[in-house]
Amino acid sequence: MGGNIDAPAKVRCADARVFAGVRGIPLHVIRCDRDLRVNDTVPAAPSAAIRSADAAASATLPARDARRITQTQWQPDQAARDETLFALANGALGVRGGLEESASATQGSFIAGVWERSAIDYHERHHGFARTTDTRVPVADATAIRIFLDDILADPAQGRVLAFERTLDLHAGTLLRKLTFQTPTGATFEVRAQRIVALAHPGLLCLRWTLRSLDYAGPIALESAIVGDVAAVAQGDDPRFGTGAGLALQVTDAAADAHEARLAQCTRQSAIGVACVQRHRVVGAAFAAAEADANAARQWFVAEIAAGEEITIEKYAAYAWTLPGGSESAADLYKSAQSTLDAAMPLGFDALARAQADEVAAFWRGADIGVDTADGRDEQALAFNLFHLFQSANRDGRGGIAAKGLTGEGYEGHVFWDSETFVLPVFAFTAPALMKPSLVWRYRALERARLHAREMGHARGALYPWRTIAGDECSAHYPSGSAQYHINAAIAFAVRLYVDATGDRAFLAEMGAEILIETARIWLQIGYFNARRDGAFCICAVTGPDEYTALVDNNYYTNRMAQEHLRYAAATMRTLEAQSPDVYAALANKLALSAAEIAEWSHAAEAMYLPYDEKLGIVAQDDTFLDKPLWDVKGTPPEKFPLLMHNHPLTLYRHQVCKQADALLAFVLADSAQVDPAVKRRSFDYYEAITVHDSTLSPSTFGILAAELGYADKAQEYFHENLRIDLDDLHANTSHGAHMAAMAGSWLGLAWGFGGLRVRDSALHFDPILPPGWRGYRFGLVWQGRKLDIAVAANAVTYTLRDGATLDIFHGDTRVALVPREAQTLALGEHALPNPQSRIPNPRSYNALIFDLDGVLADTAHLHHAAWKRLAGELGLAWDDAIGERLKGVDRMASLDIVLGDAAKNYTSTQKHELAERKNGYYRKAIESFSANDLLPGALDALKAARAAGLKIALASASRSAKELVERMGVAGLFDHIVDSATIARAKPDPEIFLRAAAALDVDPANCLGIEDAQAGVAAIKAAGMTALGIGDARVLTDADAVLRDLTEFDLEKFVVKKPVETLSAKT
Repeated sequence: MGGNIDAPAKVRCADARVFAGVRGIPLHVIRCDRDLRVNDTVPAAPSAAIRSADAAASATLPARDARRITQTQWQPDQAARDETLFALANGALGVRGGLEESASATQGSFIAGVWERSAIDYHERHHGFARTTDTRVPVADATAIRIFLDDILADPAQGRVLAFERTLDLHAGTLLRKLTFQTPTGATFEVRAQRIVALAHPGLLCLRWTLRSLDYAGPIALESAIVGDVAAVAQGDDPRFGTGAGLALQVTDAAADAHEARLAQCTRQSAIGVACVQRHRVVGAAFAAAEADANAARQWFVAEIAAGEEITIEKYAAYAWTLPGGSESAADLYKSAQSTLDAAMPLGFDALARAQADEVAAFWRGADIGVDTADGRDEQALAFNLFHLFQSANRDGRGGIAAKGLTGEGYEGHVFWDSETFVLPVFAFTAPALMKPSLVWRYRALERARLHAREMGHARGALYPWRTIAGDECSAHYPSGSAQYHINAAIAFAVRLYVDATGDRAFLAEMGAEILIETARIWLQIGYFNARRDGAFCICAVTGPDEYTALVDNNYYTNRMAQEHLRYAAATMRTLEAQSPDVYAALANKLALSAAEIAEWSHAAEAMYLPYDEKLGIVAQDDTFLDKPLWDVKGTPPEKFPLLMHNHPLTLYRHQVCKQADALLAFVLADSAQVDPAVKRRSFDYYEAITVHDSTLSPSTFGILAAELGYADKAQEYFHENLRIDLDDLHANTSHGAHMAAMAGSWLGLAWGFGGLRVRDSALHFDPILPPGWRGYRFGLVWQGRKLDIAVAANAVTYTLRDGATLDIFHGDTRVALVPREAQTLALGEHALPNPQSRIPNPRSYNALIFDLDGVLADTAHLHHAAWKRLAGELGLAWDDAIGERLKGVDRMASLDIVLGDAAKNYTSTQKHELAERKNGYYRKAIESFSANDLLPGALDALKAARAAGLKIALASASRSAKELVERMGVAGLFDHIVDSATIARAKPDPEIFLRAAAALDVDPANCLGIEDAQAGVAAIKAAGMTALGIGDARVLTDADAVLRDLTEFDLEKFVVKKPVETLSAKT
């Protein structure tokens, strides 16, 4: 469809025509600048039930609870933000939450399948660059109902708002509003409004709008319009908004009469047609006129109103649209929209509202959540986030879930990788039927992904675009766009999760397997078996999710996700070959797939290079990331964030700084059970210090991993940072639209983080914790046709299979068989309980004690102190007691650097070692006189008590003289093992020394009690996953689980349940 608006001359409206209203009183003067279509037929008056039902509904606005978001302050300067928060959608149509009676530049309506294409201009264009971009543009706005008094617009924004209340009802899926305002001329009105974007009718918007006069008597006119004069909002300099500013649909037809108003539009390049038709039921006013022009189609209703009287308008607007290039005419689209209205209006607003509530209730039955806190804010925010995800989910398989859903114009309406890695997993566990359409859309776009792969130089396979609406690459900046090949792995991840969650083998056979095959092929074309790395499979020139580093080799996240992708693709093909040979043969024939190619996938997966830094003991983000200088995060002023708004990309690429730590995200998405927990802890600690969280995806990743690692306080901090990103507008861009992936991250933080939920071999695994400050929480799951409830309380978790056949799950390492409608309550693991840092709540059964030496068993600190002070004096360096305090628990070379301070750069490595040996000579001379008399009070009793209880005992000391010292003090025979700094690569606060001790004792770190006097040592114990007992000042040892002044206060029975283990012969 296309062309200019036609102007059939049916009735000519004079420039100053006065309409006669009810009771014969002249009303609003309507100026018309074009011909109108007018139908003489006036619809019959609706039932009086409309008035009474509306009065009943608005007389008792919903109470403020966890399933209602209520705003009570009128903030016109925050209109764009609030329009996002109170938006309604149904997966096809989205309507922002503005006021019907007040115009707003940012109020808009969007249809997921309506977008415009525009050229990308480059000064220098290279082969394979994206040539066009797509922008989702606002369609005609059908919410407008304007108030006129004596030919003057009565807009609340131009008068004085006396009372305001707007509620998003998460139970009912409706928007409710009540507003009292006074016009500049002194007339006072109350507006009550209800709004539905019908989940059961993709293009249907329903309004019930009531105007009550509180003190005005006189003529009034109400204009109900379909406004077509809307365009994409300008982005300014914010790259997160979009480049489609000013793009607008062209109005191709408009008409209005007493029965309905109609307006048709069309994009200029993508050739998408859209039409909107509106009809009304009105009580308290009469139809007066209709008009249409190139900007809008309007209907007028007039009345003479007295104080205390009210007018109610029920407005029904239906949209219909074509596919790109569709041949349907405006008349065809009108008929489709009219059919929607013909079906909906006889039901009436109340019946449609009940149907809406039923649809929402069905979602909550699978996705119900609860958080037991004093104020209910956490549960409210979680429910708000889930509701927005639910209403933004595509339902027809012709589109994905955009980064901003259908709530705003941010990112131009594009779909990214985070749809598959954050949003779709929520639906996999709560509403799998809402996950499938997005995967169907990806399958429908597979041919475009093949074409994109050819544009990018790949002879075979498919490469999905980084950002898209219709399936084509829309990113103009390839280093942070097209180079993000991990999009293929993200889609494979979602396919796998969907099949695990549903058992939908038909989808796998018909669509999923082909996606897996074609996307897996790309990895073998951008990676190779590197002979210089012993045949490891390396992937070059890619960008990971952390967009502050680009075009790197062996991005850990990309390689790890590619590894899982290749493994799953190969395993799927082998399973199909064995179980569905006909399906396999058809795929192999269609795609020229061979057994040799599948074997090559497996070979690449098993040989995948995963960068690791031996010195730091962490996974490396990529081959060169750790070689770069650190960004001064603490020294960057708050107003200079986000960094992408204030720095050239190359400046960011040259530093160690993360927008989000994608190496940690790999631990979350690609099951990292096989990764050493100590490596994960060290990696978490390292990347936490250099991550600025400019991505709204970042806090949820950190929170989930923190919960897994036992950092309960941090897990909760990150959870809360993520939870209210939009409700509290934490990134100051909620006005652009709601952050779908961050909203999803809040649910993942609850289930994957606190609930410890993982999927391994298609089975559910849980390892729940209770975060500090919560009395309990619960969440529902839908899994393989079953419905489960998981409820966590102070010391236990209850699993209930509400519906479906018996299901085996795992609680920690324990297999649990769930029987329908029977609850099973199990104790939380020791690591799962809130951890007050002033004491250890109850004694528990440790199998080993691991002691530090200096400051715990003996006081050698003063000898070290004296030796370092002597060396500092010989070198002419300043010295004070604060320097001595910093040396506690630190190894020799690190201590030397502290003593040297800025002068360290003046010494070579050889010279430093000579200085360290000189200091050590002073120290060794001092300890020659050591004996049992030098044991600290309580030390010998503590060691003997532990030995008598049958506990294993180790020494973990930063001193290279530890063995000599315990021998001189006569207690070497009480230790089963000794670890000192000479046998480790990384000093405290790294947990290596404690982990080595636990390994030597053959005891799980979780069953060890570590005893330390230095903060670095306590941090090392905690990082090792052990319980930490501090010796010294509780004000300093803030991270310890308990603190004693010295070992004289140590009562074994207060800390350790006596549970003797086999007695080992003493080792020295």
